[in-house]
Amino acid sequence: MTLKEKSTPRRKREIEDILLHDETIFKNINAFDPDYLPENYQYRDSQMEALAVCIRPALKKGRPSNAVVLGSCATGKTTAMKKIFEMVERSSESVICCYINCQLHTTRFGIFSQIYQRIFGHYPPETGVPFSRIYQKIMQHIVSEKKALVVALDDVNYLFHSKNANKIFYDILRAHEVFPGARTGVFGILSDIEFRHALDKNVNSIFIPQEIIFQPYLREEIFNILKERTLLGFYPEVISDEILEEIVNKTSESGDLRVGIDLLRVCGNLAESEASRTINEKHLDEALKRTGPVSLSHTLNSLSKLENNLLELIINYKDGNLTAGILYELFLKKTNTSYSSFNRTLDKLEFLRLIDTKFTGKGIRGNSRLIILRFSQDEINKCMVQP
Repeated sequence: MTLKEKSTPRRKREIEDILLHDETIFKNINAFDPDYLPENYQYRDSQMEALAVCIRPALKKGRPSNAVVLGSCATGKTTAMKKIFEMVERSSESVICCYINCQLHTTRFGIFSQIYQRIFGHYPPETGVPFSRIYQKIMQHIVSEKKALVVALDDVNYLFHSKNANKIFYDILRAHEVFPGARTGVFGILSDIEFRHALDKNVNSIFIPQEIIFQPYLREEIFNILKERTLLGFYPEVISDEILEEIVNKTSESGDLRVGIDLLRVCGNLAESEASRTINEKHLDEALKRTGPVSLSHTLNSLSKLENNLLELIINYKDGNLTAGILYELFLKKTNTSYSSFNRTLDKLEFLRLIDTKFTGKGIRGNSRLIILRFSQDEINKCMVQP
């Protein structure tokens, strides 16, 4: 019998032990999920009040105010929106609240299918029924039932990438022109992108949103939020304040609360895999390897040739602000590919969170996007040469 044959049953038993061991250090592992809604939502009282003010007219049989919810990633925008919608639905049946993730739904039909499902409890047929009939049924329902409709479009910038934003905003906000008595509002949620420059004038004239700003969390706030997650997610004494402080430091450096929440989850999984009742320094070091530079290196090494070419152009550009128009000219010279291919590649880099884009409203053909690299050039170059 070979060494491999001898070791296989033992290795299999080890894996089974990890999967089937009935002891756990997690009191509620869901507390570390990205979409977990904490009961005690901290440090966003003023923003929640502003959202409530926008919705309040709808509770009084009026039209809701529109809003733009602005802030960098992981500053609580989505959580605040879901929490305020929960509060509205508990207190009143006169307002229909519909939250939509625009990374997942970018078409006109896709957006209104989500609204349809929220109202009627099922999705409309994907074929055989014209969009106009679906739209009519939605609006006739809110008019006949004397209800207001508030639609939260999260990551709304994706609607501009798909060039559907103006039509969707128009359909929602001007519904009362075709269906008298329709009361509708839009909350656009996005990360530091001034997108209103990209809206048509006839949409902007009726949108006129309130701006609700979510500032990055302070270090003390990050500590308290992560501390509460540990109390919710772990049994007592699983993680020390010293380890938590190190996780808070890494989270503060990244500026992304999700980094800390993910580190807590990974540390817990690593401790459990070793049957350890506590999280120690070794678990944190391993978690940092899995969620830090190694994660970036993995993302970079998974890029296609076109994506690599585009990222290199962004990294090496030194002549001031880089816009999508300038970048396309450089990309065309290097790869001789179409604008649609360029746009898809640029969207992919943004989806992978390697770059951010910001609408400037100053392009020759209309609105232009400013390209912002999320990592330092040295950090990316270091990871790109790693095997």
